[in-house]
Amino acid sequence: MARSEIFRRHVAADPANPLFRFSLGQALWTEGDAAGAVEHLRLAAASKADWMMPRILLGKSLLAAGDRAGAQAAFADALALAVAQGHEEPEAELRALLATL
Repeated sequence: MARSEIFRRHVAADPANPLFRFSLGQALWTEGDAAGAVEHLRLAAASKADWMMPRILLGKSLLAAGDRAGAQAAFADALALAVAQGHEEPEAELRALLATL
């Protein structure tokens, strides 16, 4: 069974749970369904203003789905959080991603 199927069940049982949404988005991304991941990652990112990881993965998913402007916005939001929270590796990754756009 695909990992995303496990998290689809969790989301179906508790659609408002941002951790389930993030986990489903992450699983879909890993399985190659970037477009399918976007909705879940947007909801996860919107659930907490300081949650960096869904924004990074949202940007990657949007970029893979062809939405460069959306990806740039998500990466910029994530970069601001990475800097504010002192996360050096994500900061470097985000700066590199933004440089490609």
